[in-house]
Amino acid sequence: MSLIKFSCLTSLLFVTAFAAAAPNRSTDKPAPPTPEALHEKLTQISQDPARLSAAIQRGQKDAAVCRHCHGAGGNSVLPEVPNLASQNAAYLLEQMNKFVQGQRKSSAFMEGMIKLLTPDERIAIALFLSQQPVAHKPAAAHSAAGKNLYAKLCINCHGASGIGTHTIPRLAGQQVAYLEDSLKRYRSGNGERIDLRMAAYTRNLKDADIQALAAYLSTLQP
Repeated sequence: MSLIKFSCLTSLLFVTAFAAAAPNRSTDKPAPPTPEALHEKLTQISQDPARLSAAIQRGQKDAAVCRHCHGAGGNSVLPEVPNLASQNAAYLLEQMNKFVQGQRKSSAFMEGMIKLLTPDERIAIALFLSQQPVAHKPAAAHSAAGKNLYAKLCINCHGASGIGTHTIPRLAGQQVAYLEDSLKRYRSGNGERIDLRMAAYTRNLKDADIQALAAYLSTLQP
């Protein structure tokens, strides 16, 4: 082997070894933003009319993945699937974050789908859905028993009108079957729904109590 070929081969081996040892900068990905950072960004967008308008337009497109189950504009046509229309944006974002982090296990399908969304898509979807009106479909009859239970157990957190806060979900106008199922999951304590307050307040509810609560909440106008 000539000296030139030997030198070239040595150089090639050195470069290859260096490349293997060095970090692969072309495939390195930055750390995903924290949930706190995403909530801060959502707040900033919400306070800027131009950015909010752009985010809502983007969210309308990105929310196409939600329509099959949650309906157009977040109004579900399936009784066991919740309405997302008019839900609090920060609450929606927090639930998506929990699916991504594996902290919410109620649906493997939802967990897999939301993990495919980028952080900006999650923010845009939350803002879009929060701005959509609810197609109000109350239960057949008003429930006086449900109203009394709500005033006793729920009103301090979810509010007199059932609209919640940025961290507590809106219950007004929600799907009856979905509310019943959610309350039973909290009551069961099986780990599908984890919230110490909800576990405490639902622990002693009978099925008739849950039905009454769900019926009453469905009558509240969002």
